[in-house]
Amino acid sequence: MGRGGEGGSVCFRKMRVRIPTRDLCCTLNYPMKYILVTGGVISGIGKGIIASSIGEVFVLNDGGEVDLDLGNYERFLDINLYKDNNITTGKIYQHVINKERHGDYLGKTVQVVPHITDAVQEWVMNQAKVPVDGDKKEPQICVIELGGTIGDIEGMPFVEAFRQFQFKAKRENFCNIHVSLVPQPNATGEQKTKPTQNSVRALRGLGLSPDLIVCRSTKPIEMAVKEKISMFCHVEPEQVIFIHDVSSTYRVPILLEEQGIIRHFKERLNLPIDDRPNLLFAYILRYERMLKTCSVALVGKYTKLSDCYTSVFKALEHSALAINHRLNLMYIDSADLEHKTEAENPVKFHQAWQKLCKAESLFGNAAGSSGVCKELFKLESALAHHLYLQLKLLMKQNGLGSKIVVSTKLEVIDMPEHNPGDMGGTMRLGKRKTIFKTEDSVLRKLYGDQIFVEERHRHRYEANVFFENYCNVNPELTQFFEEKGLKFVGHDTEGKRMEVIELDVGTPQPLFVEEGVSVSFGREVQTGGGGEQCADHPYFIGVQFHPEFSSRPMKPSPPYLGLLLAATGSLRAYLQRGCKLSPRVAKALSGTQEDLHKRYGKQLHRY
Repeated sequence: MGRGGEGGSVCFRKMRVRIPTRDLCCTLNYPMKYILVTGGVISGIGKGIIASSIGEVFVLNDGGEVDLDLGNYERFLDINLYKDNNITTGKIYQHVINKERHGDYLGKTVQVVPHITDAVQEWVMNQAKVPVDGDKKEPQICVIELGGTIGDIEGMPFVEAFRQFQFKAKRENFCNIHVSLVPQPNATGEQKTKPTQNSVRALRGLGLSPDLIVCRSTKPIEMAVKEKISMFCHVEPEQVIFIHDVSSTYRVPILLEEQGIIRHFKERLNLPIDDRPNLLFAYILRYERMLKTCSVALVGKYTKLSDCYTSVFKALEHSALAINHRLNLMYIDSADLEHKTEAENPVKFHQAWQKLCKAESLFGNAAGSSGVCKELFKLESALAHHLYLQLKLLMKQNGLGSKIVVSTKLEVIDMPEHNPGDMGGTMRLGKRKTIFKTEDSVLRKLYGDQIFVEERHRHRYEANVFFENYCNVNPELTQFFEEKGLKFVGHDTEGKRMEVIELDVGTPQPLFVEEGVSVSFGREVQTGGGGEQCADHPYFIGVQFHPEFSSRPMKPSPPYLGLLLAATGSLRAYLQRGCKLSPRVAKALSGTQEDLHKRYGKQLHRY
């Protein structure tokens, strides 16, 4: 999605989640249906959630770096989008400039209307035909989120483009949803409709008339407010939908269905679908009533802004749901764990360590400080990103610097896509294949004992300790790590880049020593008069890729699922069952729509 009116997102689906069009006719003559979602009053009030039930950089399969809204689309709809699903002003203008340089306009003066507006419409229609799920069939419904708010100068060309587009697509194939805000000032406690009235008036003045008005509010909106909006915005009361603040975004589709959105689309767009809601969300909402909790410490550099780790949080949440636990995620700034912080701010230092001690497992991301990496090996279960930084730190901590020449060229493998002249040209982006080199791998078993997996990458550095003849790295380095219990179990297709490391808990040798505590990979050995006490590390995995980008509510990411299984003491049993959930959980997840309706239909309104 374009930032603040710069553009919008286009997502396509047979809408199995929100609008169950499993019976939708798929013929060559069936016209594409377009649903445009616009926003008014202020941005950031839920267009993405409405559109996908509709901070961080989200990475797509083809390497596109996009807004986290597209991550919401993929997770809600279980689809795989592409970089061209993200339309921005820059892309459109570059596209038009390229066409002009190519001579497509025959020397005519290039203008916003018609050239820019035509380019927007052309882009949408072309991308609407691209399959986004496993069946490789052309989608039947296209959902478009227009970035920013109505009235923003940056978004004017896009609004004009869709004003024209509604006539090209025909009324029976085009629907506009307008998302607005109904504020409730503390001084009066009264819900105000004037901002929504002005927003709809501005939208109509630009040539678009809303078919549905979705009103966001902090508390449920009163019926009198609904009737007032209906009267002054020239829509039926049934066309005004309320979405108040809820504890989980998975409640939003249920609120939409309860207020007749499926019935409206069925009539308005002539969709041959049934009215039964998809009760899969009812099962997901069981998460709110779960009594057992699993505490995870997320240690990173950007924890002050939780949006930076949205996909990680979602992946952990999906995994917690799969094992019938409630997630308790604690954000810890890696700098707060350092001795430097202890000297400068002892209170913050001890508070961070108290949080860490309460955690049952740890996730470390962008481990650029020793506060992250040391603790990865001390907690009961751990999952980490960016192996280069982890191993570099471990070499430094354990006197391994003499084994390699101190040069970034020898420590870092250049990305094959390396192109410093382009934005992102120094990074490896998108879905890449990782090949397991051994069958004796916990992660391989979690992935269903596959020979290889394909996950999304986004990183600039990689560790090059894997092959002895690559970059003149001393082969003893690899041997040293493996003798200490750290196994390199996955690499890329060329065999030049390490992708996965795992801890072998059977090796007792300590890796580094500090103040009477000898810490090895996976076990902590207390030395002194009381003898030695060793605790096996049930789960330590480091991956170069970002598995959280592929996690889905009903298909949790295997590395994250393994992390929570280990934290709750269920990993061994899960592996012994052939990586299958317990019979009780498996039964809850299985079944047809009829089964789900019988099982959860009566519970739907309890959430």
